[in-house]
Amino acid sequence: MTASPQMRTMNERVVAAAAELTCEVGWANVTMSKLADRVGVSRQTVYNEMGSKPALAEAMVLRELATFLAAVDRAFDQHPDDLVDAIRAAVNEVLVEAERNALLQAVVSSAYGAESDLLPLLTTESDALVHTAHAVVAGRLAAYAVGVDAVHLDAAIDMVVRTVLSHVIHPSGPPAETAENIAWLAGRALRP
Repeated sequence: MTASPQMRTMNERVVAAAAELTCEVGWANVTMSKLADRVGVSRQTVYNEMGSKPALAEAMVLRELATFLAAVDRAFDQHPDDLVDAIRAAVNEVLVEAERNALLQAVVSSAYGAESDLLPLLTTESDALVHTAHAVVAGRLAAYAVGVDAVHLDAAIDMVVRTVLSHVIHPSGPPAETAENIAWLAGRALRP
């Protein structure tokens, strides 16, 4: 359940407004002044809350990541007894969400135009995103019997997270087909 605008923290309000503005006018045209106007506060309040535009960008990306990780949790909840089915469902849910996520589409489509300031947060500067997703997947895998040691499990999780992220940024096929292929690979790597 999403909090009403009155119940959101200032940080949540600013980040949500930044996402809306990015979809409307592009990240390059989002300014702290425009955010302040949108949220109904002073520009200094926005700076005090977010610190800088790069910090705002990272907060916005992590906010969207929470939507994708909720889809991962739902998929694993639906398949508590079959790891490969859980991975397949999680990957499919993430890729379907990626297709309909307006902010992600604005960021990815900008890579093919003039503006791509946010794209590095999903690619070359994606450490926070990858670490957060890795931790969630590792936590979910703890409930399953896997046939590899901790070092190889960590490597397999990293492979799956980075592969899914790659397909989020640049899909190579329908979500269900990609999910099937990634689940097959993960199953080969993780089965006892």
